[in-house]
Amino acid sequence: MNEPVAQHDDAELASAAKDGQKHAFAQLYERRHGLVFGYFRARVLDHSQAEDLTQEVFLRVFDAIRRYDTTQRFQSWLMGISRNVLREYVRGIKRRRESGWTELCIELEGMVDDEGLYDDVLHLVPQCMKGLNEAAAKSLNWHYMAGMKVQAIADRLERTLGATKVLMVRARQALKRCIKKHLDERAAEARDDQDDIERLN
Repeated sequence: MNEPVAQHDDAELASAAKDGQKHAFAQLYERRHGLVFGYFRARVLDHSQAEDLTQEVFLRVFDAIRRYDTTQRFQSWLMGISRNVLREYVRGIKRRRESGWTELCIELEGMVDDEGLYDDVLHLVPQCMKGLNEAAAKSLNWHYMAGMKVQAIADRLERTLGATKVLMVRARQALKRCIKKHLDERAAEARDDQDDIERLN
């Protein structure tokens, strides 16, 4: 008979879950559900869809837990599954309003390697949008958040379709440059903090 698993770290819980201890998997679910749901909620505009995707992730984790390599960080493995589910969702989605924002999130996430920085990237979007000129910011908001077609945006901005496409490409590039600048600054601060810690030791 399997006994309930006490509060352990993810690796210990994952190892116990591999051995068939259902209490261990339940603890992993309880501990990491918020992380996975938060990941989807920031990238998918519909709350119920974000929850459905979260449940899909944990179904896959349950099915794959016996193949989990316990030398790998569990959170990295979990978020890798989450990213795969998100990409599959984008490929199959029909509502352009949803997929536009989600696709942009996936593109921005490609700028970082550490899953811990994904939300930091998204948190920088509003700040960096403020640095764009009015037309550029409006074009991205209308396209990604309101689901407007480029031609409709061109009509609203009273520009040609070609000029609007150029505006949006440059706006996306400026957005990514701004985000990269902030990420580089944070990385430099983290390195400085680590250097200070090492000097004190």
